[in-house]
Order: sequence, then structure tokens, then C-alpha cells
Amino acid sequence: MAPGLEPLVARELAVLGAAGPRTIAGGVEFRADDALLATVHLQLRAASRVLVRMAAFRATAFHELERAARQVEWTRVLQPAGAFRLRVTCRKSRLYHSDAVAERVAAAIVRALPGTTHAMTPDADDVEHHAPDDRDRDQGAGPESPQAALPQLFVVRFDRDRCTVSADASGELLHRRGYRQAVGRAPLRETLAAAMLLGAEWDPAEPLLDPMCGSGTIAIEAAMLARRIAPGLRRAFAAERWPSVAGAAWRAARTAAEAAVLPSAPAPIHASDRDAGAIESARANAARAGVADDIAFACAPLSSVQPPTGRGLLITNPPYGVRVGESGPLRDLYARLGQFARERCPGWRVAMLSADPALEAQTALRLRPALVTTNGGLAVRLMVVKA
Repeated sequence: MAPGLEPLVARELAVLGAAGPRTIAGGVEFRADDALLATVHLQLRAASRVLVRMAAFRATAFHELERAARQVEWTRVLQPAGAFRLRVTCRKSRLYHSDAVAERVAAAIVRALPGTTHAMTPDADDVEHHAPDDRDRDQGAGPESPQAALPQLFVVRFDRDRCTVSADASGELLHRRGYRQAVGRAPLRETLAAAMLLGAEWDPAEPLLDPMCGSGTIAIEAAMLARRIAPGLRRAFAAERWPSVAGAAWRAARTAAEAAVLPSAPAPIHASDRDAGAIESARANAARAGVADDIAFACAPLSSVQPPTGRGLLITNPPYGVRVGESGPLRDLYARLGQFARERCPGWRVAMLSADPALEAQTALRLRPALVTTNGGLAVRLMVVKA
């Protein structure tokens, strides 16, 4: 998961029934049976993927690694004649050559399942996105196409001569909900949009407004949260194909998730943008997510936006200005955003994702950091103003 989101995910896991989830750097550890594994895959909103620990051992020589790797129960996860990928990292260990470690582990897997294939090419989820140079705006870059049967990923980590072997239970990263068909050069991931809502402590019973919504990810995630729509309800996961996992547990988890869905959002959700193409894409994305009737979209500049009645949450992901020469126009935009919040949304709480303290200051709002994370490799902060 993105750094800084560990406490949010730990709270999600506790609510879902995980006993004593423990935050670690870059993740959260917890114990799960088949039923909980299915539930967290369907319900987690801010996590990137779920790994299942298969083995942990100490190895300082390749013969020790080979012996330990042959004892791992690869058949619990891999299908006969299936394909697998390896992601290997080595840190402060005597076995420091990741390719050599991968060669030994792959040999152990093929020995356990002779018909399996080692897929050497990483998929798109392994490539770090470029730093964002615009807000969550649809650039018509093409379909976000689901891949139903990616090769099974195993994550092998050496740290101070201790090796852990984990199986990726998710397959595609969890931000791929399935509703967004076109993405920009650096869109706001669904998981980060959900983390913004969780970090801002949004109550679905209060109105929500995103006046610079781009392709609508924040509003759509808000509507799904408000209606208790499980973010993973419309997609498949790697663990569903594992020989050792009970299919009944997944069917039960999906049935329970579908039964929990509310017929409508309890409070107004408004989203607007000055770009007509972005609003068209946002409406299409919302329709695919099943929440089109829960969001009032409008093509309008900030100066023309009318917030819903009552006090609520103004939440947005404004441009960051990472391109040279953009800081001047953006200072004016951030100043107008602050003025809009004070004059049009008195008594509202405010939350915005920001990469530049100087631009934050232009809002003249009493912003405080609620979480620190990254977006496309760029350090960002969720800044909030409490009512």
C-alpha cells in the first residue's frame, strides 16, 4: 500500500473482524481464515494488495535456500500447469543477488509442479506510475482492462539473512474496482481517493462536494462508501483460483456484501469540473459503478458551483503544479479555492490533497495534515480544516 496509509487499513481490518492487526512499514499484518480472506478482498478500500505468508526461514547460503524452498507448499496456491511470477528483493543479506535467488526459488516451484511456467515479464502493476502533473482528469488514454488470470505472483524478501515467501492473493491491484474505463496520465487511484475520505473522517450522513472532480473518482468512492458497496464486488481475485481455498467462503462473502448494499446514499454528493469531457467520463464511470443516481454532476467553473444545503465536507484533489511555469496560475487557483470554501461553504470541513505547502498557504485556510503519503511517486499530504 502507499506509505502512510497503514493506520487507515489497520482500522478497516479491525472493523472487518481481524484480530489485532499490526502495522509494519508499508503494510499491516493480520491472521485470516478463508472467510476473512474473502471478506477483506471484497471490502478493503485503501489497501493495494493482500499477501499470504507461506514460509519464513533463515538462509545464508544457496544450498540452505534451495532446501527451504523445496519445503514450501507451492501446491496450495498454484494450479497444475499454471504460470507464476517472482518478485525478489534482498537487503543486508549474504544472499544479495536477487536473480540468483529467483533462479533457485523458481527451480523449487517447477520441481513441485513440473508443468508450471515461470513468467519472466512483469505486468503493468509492477511499474511505478509517473508523478502526477494534473488532477484526476481523464485523458482518454484507453481502457483499464481487467486481466482475469495473471500469472501467480510470489514475493520473496531477504532482510538480514531472513527470507519470507508470500503469495499474492489479490491478482490485479485492489484499486482496480472495474468501473473506470479510461484513465489519464496520472489519475488519482481509487484506493487513495478512498483513503482521503477515511482520513478526513467523512460521515456519509453529511453532504459532500468535490468542485474539481476530474473523472469523478472521489465522488464515486464516496457514493460507494455511503451505500456500503464493497469495492471488490465486481471483480475476481487470485486467491479464488487457489486449490487450497474453499469456494464456499468466497460465495458467502459475496452474498453478504450484496445484501449489505443500501438503495441510495443518505446525503447529497455533488461533483463538478469546468471540463465537459471530464464530466462526461465521470458520469460514465459512476454509471459503471452503479452510483450514477447518487451523484449530482455539473460542468461548471469554481466560481459557479453551488454547494448542497447543510454543512458537509468539501474534498478535492487540485492540480499540484509539478510542471515548470505552472506555479503562478495555480497560486490564483488555490486562493480562489480558499475563498470559495470561506464564502460558499461556511461551517463546512475541508480536505484537499496537496504536494506544495506554498500553494496550501494561498488558500488562507487553517489547514492541518491528516495523513502523509504518495501519489504516483510524489509526496503528498491530506490537509484538512475542521468545522
